Amino acid sequence: MRERQAGMIINGVKIDDTFAEAFPMVATRLIITADTERWAFTAANSMIGFSTSVIACGVETGIEKKLKPSETPDGRPGMSVLLFAMNSKELAKQIVTRTGQSVMTSPTSACYAGIREGKKIKMGAALRYFGDGFQRSKLLGKIRYWRIPIMDGEFLVEDFTYEVPGIGGGNFLILAESRGQALSAAERAITAMNRVENVVMPFPGGVVGSGSKLGSKYPKLSASTNDAFCPTLKGLTKTELPPEVESVMEIVIDGLAEKDIARAMRAGVRAVCTLGRKNGIVRISAGHYGGKLGPYHFHLHKVLK
Repeated sequence: MRERQAGMIINGVKIDDTFAEAFPMVATRLIITADTERWAFTAANSMIGFSTSVIACGVETGIEKKLKPSETPDGRPGMSVLLFAMNSKELAKQIVTRTGQSVMTSPTSACYAGIREGKKIKMGAALRYFGDGFQRSKLLGKIRYWRIPIMDGEFLVEDFTYEVPGIGGGNFLILAESRGQALSAAERAITAMNRVENVVMPFPGGVVGSGSKLGSKYPKLSASTNDAFCPTLKGLTKTELPPEVESVMEIVIDGLAEKDIARAMRAGVRAVCTLGRKNGIVRISAGHYGGKLGPYHFHLHKVLK
């Protein structure tokens, strides 16, 4: 893959000299297991439903990776899920609600903490009341578990999970000649980024088709369409798009640390650039708000070096 530093062009794709702006969040990791991989995925996939953006969902989540039986607390197939929220109260609420409604209801499932440091958050300690007095606890070492009787047997859930600092809003934009080319590039990026640990891409399939900007002409809205990157508005607004760009896809990354988000961005952008200009990929850019949104700035040129 040919790379030129001056102005940074990779395989014919121009990399804008700009940065992605991200903000502090709080996060946790949960380990969800089941008798089979299918049902571990089903429970995890249900838990992460409607959690693309804190703008309206309250939490941003994603499946971090698939776990082998040798990697889980109970020796069964599992999924690692990361959850991110803007504050401790919201994170605690979402953990209990989603574990109770999406994991406990899924056949053969169990749920454990995937992080054992930081601030304690009730999980089984809150969900145990569903057992209606028949629930029982078990202390193994220093970890307490709750056995909640349910119709398919028992739901095993760890007493607490733990809150740690997180970062939300890492991102990059794919500018392409057509929607099909932009989507193919985004899919390639997500495949590469899914190999990076400690991050999730919370939007549907990891890709954002309707990227937003801060604020709106309507006072009640905190975010609205990113008109500068909307191809159909080139003649109506101060556009950031050249004439040949007809579609823009965004990828948003949440992670546990700056280095994790930078690693994911690098993997994703480089995967896109393997397609090159000959396949309709014109530019890579990023979304920022002049430092008004958050203190974490991921400069594309620095990330890619």
